[in-house]
Amino acid sequence: MKRHIPPTDVLLILMGAPHESDQTTSVLRLVQAMLERGGRVQVWACGNATQLTQQSLGEVKPRNFAAWGTSYPSTAVLVQEMLAAFPDQFYWYGCQFCSDDRGTQAHVPEVVMRGPSAFASNSAAAAKTLMVGVI
Repeated sequence: MKRHIPPTDVLLILMGAPHESDQTTSVLRLVQAMLERGGRVQVWACGNATQLTQQSLGEVKPRNFAAWGTSYPSTAVLVQEMLAAFPDQFYWYGCQFCSDDRGTQAHVPEVVMRGPSAFASNSAAAAKTLMVGVI
């Protein structure tokens, strides 16, 4: 059965290791800024970026030794919060093949997993596409 992909202004393809650089933080800030300005955004997490929405990440990141008393939400929680705050504007998709290949199948329930053959539908639904990172 073919899934309807809502039209969006931007498709962000997020690839690569989630904690190798600041690209994940930059993408999440960019998404939030676009959403707050009324944009419609979809993210396609591919490669190691599929690890960003794992249930095993829990509610908060490990404690920061430089700021021991400060608690920061995990990337999974950040994605969930943005999806809840912008239900008709924001969509997060994960590549099923990349997720299975890396043993990262336990995503938060709001993430929609799609096979690589479905990527063309996501791309066609976006006015613009931006790829961030490398595998």
